[in-house]
Amino acid sequence: MTRPRTLLADLAIMVGAFAAATIVAELAGAANLGTAMSFGQIGFGLAAVYVLLRR
Repeated sequence: MTRPRTLLADLAIMVGAFAAATIVAELAGAANLGTAMSFGQIGFGLAAVYVLLRR
């Protein structure tokens, strides 16, 4: 079973990837926040794959 600290670290990686990708897209000139958050979802998905494969 996963320890709570590991679970929180995995969640932090995924949420951090979402925030970072959204900010980078916004700074790179995304048309609006919705478009930037779409890139954030892509970053979240990639981070989720990383977390799942790391186990």
